[in-house]
Amino acid sequence: MLNDIKPEDLLYLDIETVPLVANYNLLPEEHKKLWDKKAASLIKESDTPESIYNRAGIYAEFGKIICISVGFVVNKDGVRFFRVKSFYGDDEKVLLTDFAQMLNRFGKRQSANLCAHNGKEFDFPYIARRMLINGIEIPEILNVAGKKPWEVKFIDTMELWKFGDNKHYTSLNLLTFIFNIPSPKDDIDGSQVAQCYYNGELERIVAYCEKDVLAVVQLFLKYKGLPTIDLNNIEQADN
Repeated sequence: MLNDIKPEDLLYLDIETVPLVANYNLLPEEHKKLWDKKAASLIKESDTPESIYNRAGIYAEFGKIICISVGFVVNKDGVRFFRVKSFYGDDEKVLLTDFAQMLNRFGKRQSANLCAHNGKEFDFPYIARRMLINGIEIPEILNVAGKKPWEVKFIDTMELWKFGDNKHYTSLNLLTFIFNIPSPKDDIDGSQVAQCYYNGELERIVAYCEKDVLAVVQLFLKYKGLPTIDLNNIEQADN
């Protein structure tokens, strides 16, 4: 199947998420109780619901999206360029609405697919859930309810690396290392995103998210045995 997919047919994406509020004590009482119940299944040894609240951002019910970075490959006379665009801000509904409009346009392409690392387990469902919470209609390409497996237009670079081994989790950072791709974690990593966000460093997070998207496309090209994109051929998309 991989041989039939052109790099130009994919929309590569990555998201960054944070807890809904800066710290546990700012949660409304009812939401605090619900987090306490969720945390009970996560707590180990001396942990408390408060001490692990920094992990709340990975759950769509307790977190929000602050950045979605996307990229697509453009072939110019046999040379591949990568165009990147980010949707970000404090107002999740606004960024998700703008992203949904772009996704609806992209999804009209017959060969359109979405590509992310661990996207099937995290990025794709998280985006869909947060759209529902914000009252946004889920774009057709992202709305997989009731679809047959072959109708789902998701490509997952982590799943491709499994080769059928369902127990195997491999981080994007590790794969970029073994394939000699520049690491997207040269400034911050995922564990620092919430702290950076609530310290007012959103632009820093956007730069990190865009590096992750670039790493995903480079990894996909490695899987196909194709040359990676020259770093001089990275462009910001206009729309």
